[in-house]
Amino acid sequence: MIPFQNSMNNQDKIKNLIELREEAKLGGGKKRIESQHAKGKMTARERLDILLDEGSFEEYDMFVTHRCNDFGLEDQKYPGDGVITGHGTIDGRVVYVYSQDFTVLGGSLSETFAKKICKIMDQAMKVGAPVIGINDSGGARIQEGVMSLAGYAEIFQRNIMASGVIPQISAVFGPCAGGAVYSPALTDVIIMSDKTSYMFVTGPKVTKAVTGENISTEDLGGATVHTSKSGVAHFKAEDEEEGLMIIRKLLEFLPQNNLEDPPVTECSDPADRADDFLNEVIPEQPSQSYDIKDVIYSVIDQKEFLEMHRHYARSIVVGFAKFNGMPVGIVANQPNYLAGVLDTEASRKAARFVRFCDAFNVPIVTLVDVPGFMPGSAQEYGGIITHGAKLLFAYGEATVPKITVTLRKSYGGAHDVMSCKQLRGDINYAWPSAEIAVMGARGAIEIIEGKKISMIEDEEERAAFYNAKEREYTEKFANPYVAARHGFIDDVIEPRNTRFRVIRALQTLITKKDMNPPKKHSNIPL
Repeated sequence: MIPFQNSMNNQDKIKNLIELREEAKLGGGKKRIESQHAKGKMTARERLDILLDEGSFEEYDMFVTHRCNDFGLEDQKYPGDGVITGHGTIDGRVVYVYSQDFTVLGGSLSETFAKKICKIMDQAMKVGAPVIGINDSGGARIQEGVMSLAGYAEIFQRNIMASGVIPQISAVFGPCAGGAVYSPALTDVIIMSDKTSYMFVTGPKVTKAVTGENISTEDLGGATVHTSKSGVAHFKAEDEEEGLMIIRKLLEFLPQNNLEDPPVTECSDPADRADDFLNEVIPEQPSQSYDIKDVIYSVIDQKEFLEMHRHYARSIVVGFAKFNGMPVGIVANQPNYLAGVLDTEASRKAARFVRFCDAFNVPIVTLVDVPGFMPGSAQEYGGIITHGAKLLFAYGEATVPKITVTLRKSYGGAHDVMSCKQLRGDINYAWPSAEIAVMGARGAIEIIEGKKISMIEDEEERAAFYNAKEREYTEKFANPYVAARHGFIDDVIEPRNTRFRVIRALQTLITKKDMNPPKKHSNIPL
């Protein structure tokens, strides 16, 4: 590389600029790029090439270098200092991006590294555009000590200020450990790549030293762990390219910022398309299950459903879809898994998703088939009361259009929690198979008529009395018309027409205005 000198003529200066740019694009050098590829990972720039529209990337701070001259770092200065920052477009919409470069000092975060990220986050807030962070870093740059820690805190503060203002998406495509995990954790969505990424606060070596537990990196903080057990990550991608495509797909459902509406697109799927399958999907026996995703695919546009948290808390399903080109968030109980019961994890998963949708003006469609909350000491000790209250709070706080369709069971407190009319549900439909009651018939009769039943000595007489009372309760409550008579259900609809009725409701609610009382912020049960 020709060092810059004032005595250079203009042509030499241009040549020098080109050489400096080529050097910056190599990051830590060809050998480290080869090492990155050998691990099955892309380079920071290759990731941006796939993520962004071709030719749209505008880079900031390509020539920034770190300022540390201790511990031999004075001889290890690379243009860009380990992170690539700038803006580009995805499907023509502006996004701000940073991509950590593991080939430069292990992608470790320095003071200047952090300043580069903070600069593009500040700019994203000014113009109202999403921020996408691609994480692949060894953590804090130890040689810089407290300056590195301060850099993390500066990023965290911006994550917090941007929360609910602009969409923030994190891709973890390599190591993300220690304090570094908290920036992704503060964002709206986390995507991890299978087998090549991990997240944890404390690594396997320290874990073994402190607790005696012997555990691998993958088992402690791999993509499978965080998408199925902890719920930290929302998507597990088979490889980095799939992860980047998920980001592009996700943005189809989100606005640029909280002051805009999600983008509506043209739709070739007829709005009035009916599906006779829905008239038969509910089993005759209340104890029999079915797959709620079959219902979702039947009513949405083109069967395209972007499910979030697919492997976590599977008794409830959440994700994005479109109705006649209008983006919506879907929350649906899953009878196929634990009968669709609400437990601590399902409540927390759904509450987070409802608040995400509400923050960015995405209407919420709720499909209800819930037998109640999961009973037992494990749930009570795990805080089911608080976690259930999170979902209750999220629905009650949300001001976006809320459409609820009760398919079958809607029992007890779980009925209230799942976007009922009293939680400002805008339009509440029910199928004829809906059962809205305090509890199921058998449990109700055991409580209401328990003493009478126990006093009947003859077994056949007792069974006949029991069955008669159960039929009486079922006739009174195992249908939607009691709730409809009180106005808690706006209409009982034929299942095959669900798509059309939801679309018509969304179109009606497009100008909806709903306000919460003035306050500094809510005190949601955490």
